[in-house]
Amino acid sequence: MSKPSIVLVHGAWADASSWNAVASQLRGQGYTVLAPPNALRGVASDAEYLSSFVTQRTSGPVVLVGHSYGGVVISNAAGNLDRVRALVYVNAFIPAEGESIFQLLGGSGSALDVPDPTTVLDVVGYPGAPEGDAEAFLKPDTVFTFFAQDLPEAEGRLIVTGQRPITLSANAAPTVAAAWRTLPSWAVIGTDDLVIPAATQRSMAERAGAKTFEVAASHVSLVSHPEVSVEAILAAAEHVGD
Repeated sequence: MSKPSIVLVHGAWADASSWNAVASQLRGQGYTVLAPPNALRGVASDAEYLSSFVTQRTSGPVVLVGHSYGGVVISNAAGNLDRVRALVYVNAFIPAEGESIFQLLGGSGSALDVPDPTTVLDVVGYPGAPEGDAEAFLKPDTVFTFFAQDLPEAEGRLIVTGQRPITLSANAAPTVAAAWRTLPSWAVIGTDDLVIPAATQRSMAERAGAKTFEVAASHVSLVSHPEVSVEAILAAAEHVGD
């Protein structure tokens, strides 16, 4: 059987380059790897875009991989895609129907779950925003202290410089479909993650019946310890190929 294609979906405050180290290792093992843009505008529209991308840009079986908010997107998109055979969540949200990111982080101990979000985020308007919506950027100190605390300062600076904002509405929107209910899943859990605490990641992964890999890493384990993400993705790919 031919190898499945691997589609890597980035999360908030990132772009497809966050997958560079993972993608390079997977390509080196003969996999077709694609890392589409994630607009970070809303759960429904982002999932619709991913579904369209997978339909038009892949053929044969697919493993969908999501980091952070990307986990929400793959969970909502995969149910509409017969070719998706496995899901991999990397330091990711694994929501059930009706759950939002704000709900999942509430009371979790996340560094972003604070009484005044403007202490950790820069919240700004954007053209065409629905009333009450805005974009959220990470403050530089948030990147270095909570988001990517295990990266060298120079790499952290690149995150600060190139981060793509996520809308507040994307964080508040409920999940409509939870594809992990019918698809096998794997999860990489960062034990030093201060954005989605490890206990929250474990709880979601356990609920999904995901096979887990743990790594002593920040929220961006895909950058600081890409080999663990690669290991989980290969496990999923090999399962699809069996």
